[in-house]
Amino acid sequence: MDLIVFALAPIFTVIVYIYLKDKYEKEPTGLLFVSFLLGAVVSIIITTLLYSVFHVVAPLTNGLSVLQQFVQAFFVVGFSEELSKYLIVLLFAQRRVAFNEPFDGIVYAVMVSMGFAATENIMYVLESGPSTALLRAFTAVPAHATFGILMGYFMGKAKFSNNRIKLNLAGLLLAILFHGTYDFFLFIDFIPGIWVGAFISLFIGVFLSEKSHTKTSNGVSF
Repeated sequence: MDLIVFALAPIFTVIVYIYLKDKYEKEPTGLLFVSFLLGAVVSIIITTLLYSVFHVVAPLTNGLSVLQQFVQAFFVVGFSEELSKYLIVLLFAQRRVAFNEPFDGIVYAVMVSMGFAATENIMYVLESGPSTALLRAFTAVPAHATFGILMGYFMGKAKFSNNRIKLNLAGLLLAILFHGTYDFFLFIDFIPGIWVGAFISLFIGVFLSEKSHTKTSNGVSF
């Protein structure tokens, strides 16, 4: 039980932080909870199915090369995980009447992302213990939050734009780009010190995320 608490603590810290940033009209808690659950269950299912398809279509061999790790990071992991979150925001959240201001894109995308991260975190922490919980609290969890904010920023813009398809896809592609970059530098651990690139990309993502949600939460027009 303590391990599950450790796994979920950073998740709910992010959720509370984003919820409090929604200054003008708080989203219905029921919709937020459903978005979280869809991320925790449906997004995981979609991701697992996509992983299975990739492993059949483009199986990876042992001793992966840099190119194969690139494919794994950007197309298998980044694409699969971010697409699964994107579909839930697109098909569920963005269609709600309560989604009525640009910042709502960030709120719902983060809720879905934190649902996904919660399930993933619980699995990793139960397998590897509290040290993993502590490490992921400062790496994987904020990374998922960052990807959600970047995606949600553009999906929030899309809801109120004539270029909805273009902006929605921009959010998806940006999330995949940052997710893939973060994972790629972690995957090629056989190159000494290359893991630093993951934290540089995470830092850039956090910086852009902070700027994006500051703009929307302050009511800055697009």
